[in-house]
Amino acid sequence: MAWDKHTFVICAYGDSPYLEECIQSLIHQSLQTNIILYTSTPSSNIEKLCRQYQISCYTGQGGGIGKDWNSALSFVKTDYATIAHQDDYYHKDYAKYIFESSQKYKDSLLLYSDYFEEKADKKIARTLNLKIKNLMLKTLSIFPSSPFWRKRVLAFGNAICCPAVTYHLTKLKDFRFDETLKGNLDWVAWYKIADYKGYFTFVDKELMCHRIHEGSETSKTIEDNTRTTEDFETLCLFWPTWFAKFLMKFYIKSQKTNYQ
Repeated sequence: MAWDKHTFVICAYGDSPYLEECIQSLIHQSLQTNIILYTSTPSSNIEKLCRQYQISCYTGQGGGIGKDWNSALSFVKTDYATIAHQDDYYHKDYAKYIFESSQKYKDSLLLYSDYFEEKADKKIARTLNLKIKNLMLKTLSIFPSSPFWRKRVLAFGNAICCPAVTYHLTKLKDFRFDETLKGNLDWVAWYKIADYKGYFTFVDKELMCHRIHEGSETSKTIEDNTRTTEDFETLCLFWPTWFAKFLMKFYIKSQKTNYQ
């Protein structure tokens, strides 16, 4: 069985040692879908892997993560798309469960699963931070079509893991990621999409792995304080400045889990 209305679009940058594992996790999905790759940094390694796995490769001019994600989605021809990050990998039933939810909730704007984290090739025990995020995801799903409810839950943090998200592109035709941001473009995206008419649909299963390593974009934005700056600016979208400053005390502490 295949889901011809969905595409995994892999965003590749540089020569990640994890890209092939990401590709393999998509190829071996129990429900087959389309797979393409986009890169603004073409290389012989990326081209080799695309030839090896018979994946269409698209290129464009770089300019940051937001521009890359917008460019990647521009090559998608299907109704649904998942932006797969090159360092992460997916459970074999990710597409299957997302498809089933898309059929049950046809007005979904976003469909997303729970996830787990891995460091040094070992699954990380669920931290307090991840437990809180899971609780937030379940809370979001109580009133999944309410813009007010979605924004109130998102006001406390970004619980939705970007590579775990499938976008219903036909319902998000005028949406674009903010190309000025480096770290919080996904959180700001959920804030914007929260105002659209439709559902935020949560699949309560750990269906993808977010890999933590020193070369990841998450680690880079924490190291140069971009993450701290953008977290504060994003919190200010939801809260008065004084309360955003209060919440930042907890956010800065949570960043440490990226290294521990």
